[in-house]
Amino acid sequence: MIRLLLADDQALVRGAMAALLNLEPDLTVVAEVGRGDEVVGAAREHAADVALLDVEMPGLDGVAAARELNREVPGCRVLMVTTFGRPGYLRQAMAAGASGFVVKDTPARQLADAVRRVHQGLRVVDPVLAAQSLAQGDSPLTDRETDVLRSARDGGTVADIARALHLSEGTVRNHLSSAIGKTGARTRAEAVRVAVDNGWLLR
Repeated sequence: MIRLLLADDQALVRGAMAALLNLEPDLTVVAEVGRGDEVVGAAREHAADVALLDVEMPGLDGVAAARELNREVPGCRVLMVTTFGRPGYLRQAMAAGASGFVVKDTPARQLADAVRRVHQGLRVVDPVLAAQSLAQGDSPLTDRETDVLRSARDGGTVADIARALHLSEGTVRNHLSSAIGKTGARTRAEAVRVAVDNGWLLR
């Protein structure tokens, strides 16, 4: 029996996924959590074999949770199951130690098969996302440009961003200008949207 941990902040989605996976004769959901910072504790407590993680969760995003789980409970494999099928998320998740990455509209039978393959030590990646990821390449943003855009995403002014990141307002403007150029955007808001769509703003 393969023991599963589900981590998703949407209780309805989590419950539906648990119900579908529990119908499989060799799968059992032993724990469900709604926050990324609860993943490691739950995996350890319930001896989970495979953790199915959403990307965007409170407390800790799914990529950071995968990284922490890989370090703290290396026997538990990670399958990312997300609404956000973005190439940047895929690359970051695999770099964090995830064994698989599928989107939530994957048919139940395919999802169960993905769980089994990940448990066997195989890699499972949505083929469309894999192709997009290869075509797109890595994020063009520096770490500091990423930090600045992440702060801008929350709606802060240049002064707010400067205060939060302990930078001068001039430095923030320079980073924003560079990020706008690299993303091919015309405005700060558009640069944020491009970066979010490509999965470049996860921590």
